[in-house]
Amino acid sequence: MGPPQPPSLELPKPPSDVRAVRKGERVILSWTAPSVTTDRQRIRNLGGTRICRGLEAKLMQCGVPVGEAAAPKNSGLTQSKSSQSNLSRPSSPQPSKQKVAGSYTDSLSAQLESDNPADFVTYAVEVLNADGRGAGLSNQVRVSLGRTLPAPRDFAARVTGQGVVLTWTGDFPPADSTKPVRWVYRVYRHPEGSSQQIVAGEVPAGSERNGTFTDSNIEWEKTYEYHVETVTVMSREKEPELQIEGDDSPEVKVFTNDVFPPAVPSGLQAVFSGPGQKTFIDLVWAPVTDVDLDGYNVYRHEEGTAAVKVNTEPVKTPAYRDANVASGKHYFYSVSAVDARGNESARSEEAGESVP
Repeated sequence: MGPPQPPSLELPKPPSDVRAVRKGERVILSWTAPSVTTDRQRIRNLGGTRICRGLEAKLMQCGVPVGEAAAPKNSGLTQSKSSQSNLSRPSSPQPSKQKVAGSYTDSLSAQLESDNPADFVTYAVEVLNADGRGAGLSNQVRVSLGRTLPAPRDFAARVTGQGVVLTWTGDFPPADSTKPVRWVYRVYRHPEGSSQQIVAGEVPAGSERNGTFTDSNIEWEKTYEYHVETVTVMSREKEPELQIEGDDSPEVKVFTNDVFPPAVPSGLQAVFSGPGQKTFIDLVWAPVTDVDLDGYNVYRHEEGTAAVKVNTEPVKTPAYRDANVASGKHYFYSVSAVDARGNESARSEEAGESVP
């Protein structure tokens, strides 16, 4: 049996995994609710959680909390099946194996924000028992007080032959901002049905209120969702840059329907093979650099007749040999480009050649 033990004060063990994420003026705190007390007893009931904030590098006590998170749901304990069924041998309640998360969102006022990379705010939490008593502060996290800009407005997208063109209206950077601080617009995209956010690109925020970015790194015939945010970048001596994400614009959805033909081939030349061998005319032209190029079509006609395509499959290289020519004829050639979805460009300027 052992000697009697003093009654437990039921003080929750302070969390050691408090995390903080800054997004615009919001600071999102999260932690794992304790399941045991400071004297290693299982917690029966949790109270609220004080949110502690201060400008000092290390908080010695909570002081006046900036808020309080309610007791997390499902924080009660469950009994094991064996203890419920065996009434002759009572046992202690068993905690749920599932961890219970706590969270709180704090807002930073404009007066707290700063352009000094050395300015931070410190956060900690204090978990209380059902009587409103706690055992002290959790681990502490520091969050930059860098100033952020509002979310870009009027965000829109349209599909062009060069990719998805995104436009928005932003705010001018503050006139009183200091040199270590700059702002950029960061564009994100993700395929429809996926939560994986991909950085499509960045554009410096400067003297122009209107922003634009062309995302050429796309796949055609897919649906993408885009948003843009303003990021505060703060330089520090001998330390990595600080980057603070601002609020997101609303998302826009766009289907990359490819109805855009490749560029028109140029520089077409036609050269007769010469005497002493089987007659043919060689054609060469400058290659088209579109990433979805499938090949080329070659057209030929004689004076006063309509042009006819002479190849059955797209020509894969910017060259073609026409061996189906006859002596005494003069032929006119033109070339078009075709992409993987069958979009065909206009024809090039004609090149003519005679067969002696």
